[in-house]
Amino acid sequence: MLRGKRGSRVGALEEGTPFRSPQLPEATAERVLLRGIFEIRRESCDVVLGERALRWQRIQPELPAGGSKGHLLGREESIDLEDIFSVKLKRRCSVRQLGRGTLLGITLFICLKEQQHKLTNSTLDLINMSEDHCDIWFREFKKILEGFPSRPKSLKILLNPQSHRKESVQVYYEKVEPLLKLAGIKTDVTITEYKGHALSLLDECGLQGFDGVVCVGGDGSASEAAHALLLRAQKNAGVEMDCLLTPNAAQRPLGLIPAGSTNESSAETTNLLQALLSLAKAQQSEELDHGGQWQTIQGQFLNISIMAIPCLCSVAPRGLAPDTRLNNGSMSLIVVRNTTRPEFVKHLKRYSSIKNQFNFPFVETYTIEEVKIHPRGNSNGHNQQEEGGNHKTVPENDFPWNIDGDLMEAASEVHIRLHPRLIRLYGGTLEGMNDSKVACDCI
Repeated sequence: MLRGKRGSRVGALEEGTPFRSPQLPEATAERVLLRGIFEIRRESCDVVLGERALRWQRIQPELPAGGSKGHLLGREESIDLEDIFSVKLKRRCSVRQLGRGTLLGITLFICLKEQQHKLTNSTLDLINMSEDHCDIWFREFKKILEGFPSRPKSLKILLNPQSHRKESVQVYYEKVEPLLKLAGIKTDVTITEYKGHALSLLDECGLQGFDGVVCVGGDGSASEAAHALLLRAQKNAGVEMDCLLTPNAAQRPLGLIPAGSTNESSAETTNLLQALLSLAKAQQSEELDHGGQWQTIQGQFLNISIMAIPCLCSVAPRGLAPDTRLNNGSMSLIVVRNTTRPEFVKHLKRYSSIKNQFNFPFVETYTIEEVKIHPRGNSNGHNQQEEGGNHKTVPENDFPWNIDGDLMEAASEVHIRLHPRLIRLYGGTLEGMNDSKVACDCI
């Protein structure tokens, strides 16, 4: 973690003043925007601001006359400019002091990637008490940060007050809003009042003044916000939903800040920070699509699951579909063929452990983009040899589906197709999250 410390002061390197140091290595060659002297971690450093990175090297003190000369600069350190999400002038204010206080330097707020692809926030202090010198550097940093095109400047916030044990409003105003303000992001907050409120709100309100939409809530809130953005895209395109084969992509990116009931408290803090820093850095990740051919399987099935997210949580540490990711352009089809009731229960119990729940001869998994399900005069699904007796046939139109917790009786045929690249998400790539040990990694 980079953390600047105050220490003694050094003056500014005035333009035209010779500076006795070798040139930076060729490997770091890029157009230099600014160069000067700052104190970093109590040491005087030669600091260079380039087009892509901020680099600095510690200035070694000269030996007394007659002594052998050593290297005047120490080991080079650097941070990428895209990892900086805010910059402030650092001042010291006292009770008796009027005005803005004594200038100490510049503070950079940084979003760093550490172990297991986690993001963490940190600061780096560039200490220099020259007002003119710091003003030049401060304005250049602000210009750079405002030049990142994918970073949002204004966001529409949808806040579900029922999430996070009904503490999501407090969580937002105490943890979320301060970081968004620090990143210079303007917000307009709407607290949703009922199920479907976000859907109707995004259908009615204009989003022209916003760069994106952020949902603070659980998976139900996120699904509703995504649905609303897609419906709005079809409406703006004048497309009828009943005969839609290829939907139009949403026109605004979506940000997700987890505050749902399936998160544990320790994971909520981690996921909250991850989501906030992703918004502060604000890259836009896109989904991938693939091509494939149709494959047919048939038989008696006790259960059919189709998932586009892994659904990791405290009660399912491996997830319901561990190999699935939100942005890999595919879904996971899990088929449980007819078996005995004890074997089926054993399979279900595996979901709550770290053992492989698919390691049964009657369980098959497929990676798919599209699936059609045709029910045909099925029995109630249990092994007839084991239980004996006659089983009456289930009507073709009586097949309930659990859609994210809501039961829906589908028609005789179910057709599910994945449409990639419909919604852009704030955040970096999720492929590096495969080995992350977190309590909820659905997004």
